[in-house]
Amino acid sequence: MKARKTDPQAMGREGKKAGKGAHLRPIGVIRSTIKKRSEAPRQGSENSPDAWLEVRPFVAQGLDGLVAGQEIIILTWLHKSRRDVLKVYPRSDRRRQLTGVFATRSPDRPNPLGLHRVTLRAITNTRLRIGPIEVIDGTPVVDIKPVLSGSEDS
Repeated sequence: MKARKTDPQAMGREGKKAGKGAHLRPIGVIRSTIKKRSEAPRQGSENSPDAWLEVRPFVAQGLDGLVAGQEIIILTWLHKSRRDVLKVYPRSDRRRQLTGVFATRSPDRPNPLGLHRVTLRAITNTRLRIGPIEVIDGTPVVDIKPVLSGSEDS
């Protein structure tokens, strides 16, 4: 996705001014047939495959209560994304107006968190079969949340 860049050093100075930092600890990793960012569909609903979410042992007890067939939300860290981008052409279409990343679903953004509403297909120990999901193999997972009934989350 072609986009306008920001000054990464200026972004670093802002973080230091705030005096605090956020620290995320991955709870798992996605194992997918999608190996390159260029192969990934733009959204999960656009012919995305199912994948395995391998959950790390230190959070395995947190899976208690999940059941196959339910919808869940997977939060990922889009590790191949550019973090110095603030404006993009939506869906990489240069005929569209340059738009701020917070008004798009672009993976390129200051904090590249992915939000994926998926169906939990199966649970095998600490491996969850989920889908459809549009992320590449090796993508870190930072959280799993249930979809609340009547929720429009995606």
